Amino acid sequence: MTLHLLKGLIIGFALAAAVGPICLLCLRRSLTDGHLVGFISGLGVATADAIYAGLAALGVTAITSALDHYHTGFQLATGAILIGLGIHTYRTPPPSTEARSEHAPSLRTAYFSTLGLTLANPATLLALTFILAAMGLTPGADTLMRTGSLVLGVFLGSSVWWAMLSMGANWFGRKLSAHTLRVITHIAGIAIIVFGLWQIVRLAGEFFKKSA
Repeated sequence: MTLHLLKGLIIGFALAAAVGPICLLCLRRSLTDGHLVGFISGLGVATADAIYAGLAALGVTAITSALDHYHTGFQLATGAILIGLGIHTYRTPPPSTEARSEHAPSLRTAYFSTLGLTLANPATLLALTFILAAMGLTPGADTLMRTGSLVLGVFLGSSVWWAMLSMGANWFGRKLSAHTLRVITHIAGIAIIVFGLWQIVRLAGEFFKKSA
């Protein structure tokens, strides 16, 4: 159990630390809305990672097949949502330190928005399946207790990363001028839009390749 917990911690931390659109979104929220909003947003990601880790460890082939079957639809929807989020992020001016509490989204919105976005990306489940195999863990072969330890480890490892990121970004953000925060917000917004566009363009490329 201890070994599975440790492996889960490593997997969860590594997954969360990978730079992507959700990471940029949580970073931006930490900078402009405060570390609590950024951390709660990260907990949404950690929850989704833990759910997918449980599915991968249990070897739930029916769910895996269903996600793979609707992979294109999920990816297309996620790409469109990311573009919308990127535009919103770009156009929303960073508030002053005094106005952060009024500007910040509710903690429930912060949590469920990142939870939904992460769950809408089945590639996370596929990546976890490969990672578990690489670490010598056979899907469906472990007891529920060991699987539970692994899932808990993934959640805790991911949560540790988001706690570090949110507190560090919030501390750093308090020392930045409003202009600098605005520039960072614009960069984050553009980057999120690019991630969304790249996802849609890649799907279009795959579609035309199959049609050819």
